[in-house]
Amino acid sequence: MNQFTQKFVESLRPPKLNEKQRERLLDLLAEGEPWKKQEIQHLINQEFDVKFHPNYLPRLLDDLGLSYAIPRTERPDRPENADEILDERVADAFTEDDGDEPHNKQPEDDSDNEWTLDDDVRTDGGTTVGFFDVSHPQPWDNSQRLYTVTEPTITRPLVKIDTPAAGFYALNGESVLQFPPNQEKEQICACFEEIREQNPGQRILLVLDNFSSHVCAHTRERAHELGIDLVFLPIGSPHLNPIESIWKSLKWESSPLIVEGAAEYRVLLDEIFTKLTDQLSFASSWIENHLNEFIQKLR
Repeated sequence: MNQFTQKFVESLRPPKLNEKQRERLLDLLAEGEPWKKQEIQHLINQEFDVKFHPNYLPRLLDDLGLSYAIPRTERPDRPENADEILDERVADAFTEDDGDEPHNKQPEDDSDNEWTLDDDVRTDGGTTVGFFDVSHPQPWDNSQRLYTVTEPTITRPLVKIDTPAAGFYALNGESVLQFPPNQEKEQICACFEEIREQNPGQRILLVLDNFSSHVCAHTRERAHELGIDLVFLPIGSPHLNPIESIWKSLKWESSPLIVEGAAEYRVLLDEIFTKLTDQLSFASSWIENHLNEFIQKLR
């Protein structure tokens, strides 16, 4: 029986699961996701006393609209209300009074140490919002599908980049890509200084994660001196930082390309980063969810 005939015969048979049973199956799958294929097979057998051929089951799951992908890992200490926490932190950053303590200052910091702006820093020209993160892109990636004539292998000069890439994805300013030698607090502050230099005259609202060199008092005070207010993401919530999508696209575009050395690869990364960060689409949902009511304050 050829494939066309088999599909025609199958179309004449009544479905093993009716519409109501399919809806019930979807509810069960949503409650217990993610699932292995064998687990779904067992669930259908137990719940509906129905068995599907292993070759047909993926077709059924595709018809039901299920996704088939590697689940994103989450930290166990990530709060369930991470979105609400970020909402509050963004709102706090936009609604602070001039007489309050510096935004970056925390209760445990030395109260006798007065934090002041650098003399040459201006923040009266509106607010620039951006996202900061550090990644380690490399000029190779075995997850890319490539065309071959014989065996699916390829030999390429693998250049290893020892230093990280620090990115600033600006919504309404100049995005910046840098390559600090490490992630120590002094280097993070140097990255902030470059961000300030590329975005003069405005207060900068910088969203970033809770890496130790980001949250330490040294970094928070230096950011204040530069007119940069830090908005820290809830713990274990990298999905709330749109620059993560920038990194994913950047790695995807750069990994198949063969480069001769680290310097050439950094130039390539800078070109791709500039192209990607010119697009607001990576942050469209973030703007809608966390920034809509403050849009007028960005001018």
